[in-house]
Amino acid sequence: MTETEKLPNVSTQTLEVELGQRGEDRSVTVQPAALTFDSGAKAWCNLIGGWCALFATFGYTNAFGVYQDFYTRSDTASASAISWIGSTQVFLLTSLGLISGKLLDHGYFRHTIFAGSVLYVFSLFMLSIADTSVYYQLFLAQGVGMGLGGGLIYIPCVAIQSHHWRARRAMAIGIVFTGSSLGGIVFPIMLNQLLSEGTSFGWSVRATAFVVLGLLALVNILMSPRAEMLVRSEAHLADLKAVITDVPYMLTIFGAFCGMLGIFYPYFYTQLFAITHGVDSNVAFYTIAMLNAGSIPGRVLPGILAHRLGTFNFLIFSTAAMAVVIFALFGISSVGGIVVFAILAGLFSGAYFSLLAAAMASFARTPGEAGLRMGLSFALAALGLLTGTPIIGALLGSNLVWSKTIIFSGVTVVAGLIVFVLSRQIVAHRKASQIV
Repeated sequence: MTETEKLPNVSTQTLEVELGQRGEDRSVTVQPAALTFDSGAKAWCNLIGGWCALFATFGYTNAFGVYQDFYTRSDTASASAISWIGSTQVFLLTSLGLISGKLLDHGYFRHTIFAGSVLYVFSLFMLSIADTSVYYQLFLAQGVGMGLGGGLIYIPCVAIQSHHWRARRAMAIGIVFTGSSLGGIVFPIMLNQLLSEGTSFGWSVRATAFVVLGLLALVNILMSPRAEMLVRSEAHLADLKAVITDVPYMLTIFGAFCGMLGIFYPYFYTQLFAITHGVDSNVAFYTIAMLNAGSIPGRVLPGILAHRLGTFNFLIFSTAAMAVVIFALFGISSVGGIVVFAILAGLFSGAYFSLLAAAMASFARTPGEAGLRMGLSFALAALGLLTGTPIIGALLGSNLVWSKTIIFSGVTVVAGLIVFVLSRQIVAHRKASQIV
């Protein structure tokens, strides 16, 4: 049974709120004009908190190239085994959104991010006391612990922006995502400087852990959901069968899986590539930061252009450009070449991720499908993140044969591009428009 309750000065927007406080197993349709969007202290606090969350989680993950280089040159394990640490962290960070997003919908936002913050910070401090010659300690702390903790924080802190922003929602989410790029600039520089100056591995990691602790404390203080925005009515639940039989949607997921097999290659291996090709360490240590600096305009500008040119059209362009940039590594060995590669790889990979999220969301036919489609798509596509970089590490081998890794990464991104084109053609036919 559904009741409609009018609030003073109501608007036409209706939202579903569970009447749990009445002890009744039913839902209520509320028309809350008193709710304000795109302004107010609460909206900006959540935006700042989301920015800090992505700075501390995805931004730190974007710095894994420093650890890949350090562990590889310290003979901790093979390049492939080391990549499993970072790929597991990225996979859990992304795929756990299926659970953490659902917890947000059920009103457990603050509980979820608090639990994630505690686990994430605890795991980072555990990493700081781990023996770098003992692989399982690094894998458990950095791969599993930080991955699970970050996964409880990442998706909810992005999704919560829709509780407070409407007309400027795309802008707000774009700003939040720049936190991951800035984190990917600060943490690599910080780690490389500390390690190069002779600071121990433990204290170098602990220094970053204290920064993360402060950021996540702000996240827990600043962020909160709106109970009025929780969609609980069964009438709004997604039809799972309809979702998984949506051909262009499933094709897009498969294309994303293929692309993600190679898309994280620059983030894990650019610093090691630069050092082994004779680039001065003072420059090589900044390549990961350059990648993430390039991704800032890549995450923001495509959203503006895609509004006029079409999300799929721009996604296809960005994917093709990323493939060209990866294959260009065959001719790069100088400092200038590495710098240009890092900036362009960051630009187009940043565009790839932001446009892919927008493309997945565009398939939702009702508000109740958005969460399921986003969570399912990224959970399945993240399997590419999980396996891609370890495969690249195995191809690289102990002799560091870079040609095999470039071919694998470039071909997988091209495969994703081809699938995106097929999906785009179906969507264009369905909408009877080439602006898709």
